[in-house]
Amino acid sequence: MGVHRSALCRGPYGGEGHQADGTDCSDPAVFEVARHNRPPLLVCPVHLGPSLLLAAGVLWPPVVRLIGRPS
Repeated sequence: MGVHRSALCRGPYGGEGHQADGTDCSDPAVFEVARHNRPPLLVCPVHLGPSLLLAAGVLWPPVVRLIGRPS
């Protein structure tokens, strides 16, 4: 679980590059949400639910993996 220790939350929308609107959360990522044809979305506990509903390419049923522990 320590691979992504320094990863920050990218929720709830999961934008990359210039489309990173709404990814200003500075909390550490605790979950990884699998997405179709996109990199996994790393999110904190607060943004897990919204990311499942709002992020692009999220698989259904969702595939969520624990990558850290909330502090």
